[in-house]
Amino acid sequence: MPGYVRFLLLLLCLILIGECRRHKSRKKRSWTSPAEIHKQGKSLSDIPLTKKISDGTKSRKVKTSHLLRIDDHDFTMRPAFAGPAVPVGVDVQVESLDSISEVDMDFTMTLYLRHYWKDERLAFPSSTNKSMTFDGRLVKKIWVPDVFFVHSKRSFIHDTTTDNIMLRVFPDGHVLYSLRVTVTAACNMDFSRFPLDSQTCTLELESYAYTDEDLMLYWKSGDESLSTDDRISLSQFLIQKFHTTSRLAFYSSTGWYNRLYINFTLRRHIFFFLLQTYFPATLMVMLSWVSFWIDRRAVPARVSLGITTVLTMSTIITGVNASMPRVSYIKAVDIYLWVSFVFVFLSVLEYAAVNYLTTVRDGKDRKLREKVREQNLPCTCGMSHTRTMMLDGTYSEADTNSLAGYTRASMTAEDASEKQERMVVHLSLDNESTGTKKKGIRGFRIIQNTHAIDTYSRMIFPGAYILFNLIYWCVYC
Repeated sequence: MPGYVRFLLLLLCLILIGECRRHKSRKKRSWTSPAEIHKQGKSLSDIPLTKKISDGTKSRKVKTSHLLRIDDHDFTMRPAFAGPAVPVGVDVQVESLDSISEVDMDFTMTLYLRHYWKDERLAFPSSTNKSMTFDGRLVKKIWVPDVFFVHSKRSFIHDTTTDNIMLRVFPDGHVLYSLRVTVTAACNMDFSRFPLDSQTCTLELESYAYTDEDLMLYWKSGDESLSTDDRISLSQFLIQKFHTTSRLAFYSSTGWYNRLYINFTLRRHIFFFLLQTYFPATLMVMLSWVSFWIDRRAVPARVSLGITTVLTMSTIITGVNASMPRVSYIKAVDIYLWVSFVFVFLSVLEYAAVNYLTTVRDGKDRKLREKVREQNLPCTCGMSHTRTMMLDGTYSEADTNSLAGYTRASMTAEDASEKQERMVVHLSLDNESTGTKKKGIRGFRIIQNTHAIDTYSRMIFPGAYILFNLIYWCVYC
């Protein structure tokens, strides 16, 4: 190879080596911030233009995962694994009691659920001893208690505008975990005294996976662990009492678990049902009594009134049962409505009996007149029209007694002018004693006098219904 070629290659290598060294020196060069320049008593004009000023806002921060050493531990295991049970304190603040459903036998509640425990794996150094607060994103990276609601039907964590979850970690490892939850849970209700009843519902909290040997769930401050908003109210219920309890629950396949209870007692407002159920039913019963004062010959009026009240009572009963679960026992409102229905139905039967007896008696009177006409044995009783026995049976006992002594032989024909004001009767009296005759006529009067049935009904029906109401309200109130 010629000598000049070797010289050119050597020169090219030297140039490349120089450029590499110059490039490395630029990377290692330190930059001075404006604050450091002022501390040194220099101005920016004293610094060469080739130097770049660093931005303090872009300085690197310590990551949460590095501060809490999340990557150094296995958070799939509980704190103090294989050691004693982890104490987890719980407190609840009830935000609202949204609804109570008798048909589904459940209730819906919105609450703040807070957990307290200590996890030394999350301890971090701090000179101010201040806690750090995080949102729900960190919850997925650490261990948290697996508390769930027993007998819940639906539940969800609110997510507007973000997940309503808060995690607060203290330097010594204590943790506060809070979340806002709405839960719909079952409530076993007893409707035997409905609507004069009180219901006690319970919301139960329990660990799903950890038995009492691994996790000890307890109320953090006893009864004071449960707080409620004073503005909580329901349209149909009066909230009487909130209180907490705790006990152990046993499952044959997994063991014993700590269970916390939130108990609250509700008393139903009766005024709504008085207006919608009791008053209409009472008015229908009273309306059915009006037929006792209507003439028994007014068949359309009395029949239509009776049928209308019966159908109205059926509608009331159907409406009440439509908003209630199909329980297999009798409720207090069922007793009242069905007794009222029986009173209305009996008023219809009363008129049926009156109408039947009137028809039977009219038939007998017709046969009696025909028989007298055939035998041509008219007789008068010597009484004016105002004191004779009317065909409808409305006569007094004194009138019947005044006829007791008349016989067929002693009756004479009357003049044509007097027959218009007299009543022709056919008396067939035996030779029994006067006392026997009076007793028989008195019994005949009670049975045949259909006006007497209406008269007695005017007193018996209201009296019996008032007595029923007294007994009903004394027992259930």
